[in-house]
Amino acid sequence: MHVGLFLPLRNVCLSSLVCLSLALASTQSFAQSTGSSSTQAPKPKSSQAQTATSKSTTAKKNTANNTKSKPKSTANAQKKKAAPAGTPQGTRGVKSTSNTSKALAAGATTAAVTNAASAKRAHADQQSGNPSSGLRSNVVFVQDLSSKAVLFSRNDEVARPIASITKLMTALIVVDAKQPLDEILQITQEDVDVVKFSRSRLAVGQRLSRGDMLHLALMSSENRAANALGRHYPGGMPAFVAAMNNKARELGMNNSRFVEPTGLSSANVATPRDLVKLMQATAARSSIRYYSTNQQHEISTRGHATLFRNTNMLVTNPNWDIRVSKTGFINEAGQCLVMVARINNRDTAIVLLNADGKGTRIGDAVKIRQLVQNRQAVAMNNPSVN
Repeated sequence: MHVGLFLPLRNVCLSSLVCLSLALASTQSFAQSTGSSSTQAPKPKSSQAQTATSKSTTAKKNTANNTKSKPKSTANAQKKKAAPAGTPQGTRGVKSTSNTSKALAAGATTAAVTNAASAKRAHADQQSGNPSSGLRSNVVFVQDLSSKAVLFSRNDEVARPIASITKLMTALIVVDAKQPLDEILQITQEDVDVVKFSRSRLAVGQRLSRGDMLHLALMSSENRAANALGRHYPGGMPAFVAAMNNKARELGMNNSRFVEPTGLSSANVATPRDLVKLMQATAARSSIRYYSTNQQHEISTRGHATLFRNTNMLVTNPNWDIRVSKTGFINEAGQCLVMVARINNRDTAIVLLNADGKGTRIGDAVKIRQLVQNRQAVAMNNPSVN
């Protein structure tokens, strides 16, 4: 009986021992695992090092790739270097580049033709002994008004469009009609340029005295002011244009014709000799002398002061004594300038038509003044020289 009891107890003890052993083994394994984890705590540093190494490797690869692609980039740079300055890049610029090149070529050709013509004309003048050689205006006419001697001339036989020089005749009609200069006139839609679509600083509805209108028409070449002067003439515009042509015949301007008062129409034509007669007549009117040579004039437009300046910069030069002045331009007439200037105490009429540019007509006027002074100086020192 004792043996029967002993066997079950032994089995229970063995089972307990086995469980205890398993528990101890599990505990030991956990402890080893924990110890191992605490020992490997700095491992993230190793990960950072690996990351850094990876980045370094990537950078080296990128550098290698860049090095490999560098010849291609250099080739592109060389291509860009070889392209003409200002050439548009990309396919969208191909068409515009072609058009631009054509435009530049056309402009260069036009400039070359113009310069060649000017050079040819100057050479011909030098060969013929014409003292006007070196002047670039297509039409040149210079006359001593005291002796009536023609000092220089070129292409002065034909009647040509005279642009805003027309306004000298417009002023002459207004002044000789003795219309009151203090009468208030108004700019209307009828005064707006529908021929050349030129700009104006006088708005529709602007009210100014006839004197201010005349001032701005002569000094600043205001087209709306000139047209308003014609509209407010007794009998209106038809009567005004008729008066212009009658005055031309009265002055002996037999090769001149006028169709409107601004000069915007190319049908307003005159010869240089006729324009000298017109300048002599206007120089005899004090108001026209003052308005055409005044440097600037201020008027009130819509409550604001507006300053207008003379279109001939020579009137601001103290070395010039200008009695009458008028500039002009339309495409058909080119750049124009007429003046009566006092040179060495003698009134001299200067007519320059169809110049290549504003600077050309001014430069030619300066050269003419020097030529006249030199010629008169020679004549004074040598009485046998005419």
